[in-house]
This record gives sequence, C-alpha cells and structure tokens, in this order.
Amino acid sequence: MVTNYSQNNSLILVGKVTSEKEFSHEIYGESFYSFNLEIPRLSGTADIIPITISERLITNFDLQIGKEVVVEGQFRSYNTYEDTRSRLILTVFVKEIRERNDEEEIKVPNEVELIGHICRKPIYRKTPFGREISDILLAVNRAYNKSDYIPCIAWGRNARFCSDMETGTEIRIVGRVQSRGYEKKHEDGTVESKTAYEVSVSSLELIEKEETEENKEAI
Repeated sequence: MVTNYSQNNSLILVGKVTSEKEFSHEIYGESFYSFNLEIPRLSGTADIIPITISERLITNFDLQIGKEVVVEGQFRSYNTYEDTRSRLILTVFVKEIRERNDEEEIKVPNEVELIGHICRKPIYRKTPFGREISDILLAVNRAYNKSDYIPCIAWGRNARFCSDMETGTEIRIVGRVQSRGYEKKHEDGTVESKTAYEVSVSSLELIEKEETEENKEAI
C-alpha cells in the first residue's frame, strides 16, 4: 500500500531572506544549503525560521538578503550529537520556492498542517498569569520508514483538550512555525542564549480510525 506522506506534513511560509545561504550537507551527490527566513507576526514581532534547500531549486534563483519569497515544503527534524548527547534539530525542508509577487495576497503567511501520533504524554501546565499550555511531541511519518519529531505547543482549550491524550493518539494539528528565545544555564554558572523552534497550535483534532482507513483507501 502506498502512502502519500506529503499529506502528513505540509506548510507555506511567506517572508524575507535574512542571511546568506551556507552549505549544509550532501546526500547522494546532491548539495543542500541553509538560510534564515523572517516571517512577521500580527503582534509586530517576527519569527526567524531556519530553511534547508536543495541546490537544484536555487540554480537559477537568487537568494539575496531582503528578497521576499514564498516557500512550500515540510517541517522536519533530525538528530545531531554534541558531547555524546543527542540534540533534535528542526528545519523547514523546501519543495518549492518562488519570489513573492507584490500584487499577491496571502492571507496566512505562516501555516503548517501536521498529522501524526503523540509520542509522549502531553505536559499540561499554567503560567503565573493563569494561561493554560500543553507541550506536545508529535511523530509525523515520512517515507523510507522515517519520522519527524515535531514539538508543538497548544494554548487554552486546545491545551485542555489534549492534556489527557495517551501516547499513540493520532491527531491533526494546524498552526504556525515559531521561533522562541530562551536562556540555558550551564553547570559552570554561565548562561547561553538559545532559540527553540516549534509549532504554535491554532486548531487540533482527533483522527478517528475510520477516517484513517478511508484516507488509505483513497490513496
């Protein structure tokens, strides 16, 4: 049975290139590069999102700083090792890129849709101001028996809704990719400024078994 994994993980981002492209890695002779994309929020701040793109897509495309682009692709993860410890790295993997047309209106400049399984019990908590939050780690299947592990954060009634979900529950999430700064304290007392990437959830729903079977039959 063939599964269309693009249905599990899709996004569109509209933003401004804020860094020069740098070589990232090579797979089977194909080179990949990384750069940062700035996407404004309604609040007036912006998310700075790491992007990974194949050399094939930028051979005739100028990724100059300041250019506004539309990116379609997937939010992916991979593990790297630092001091014998595993670290989850998140990036947007580009499938299509184009320059934004000045006359083009895109209502949602940052939207991602994920379908996956909860791979650890959500962590529910309240802020000092009483705001409800649930941290979710979602396993999203990818081709070749791989999975992306995507941290998600739900708020308010969505946080309450998923707080009692068990590991293995299949859900659909729609939200935006966000960057969040934080400080990490080391054992020697030094403090390091770091950035976390996650999906801020705007809607969340259960995937019923019947729906899953219907989707498989339709593929």
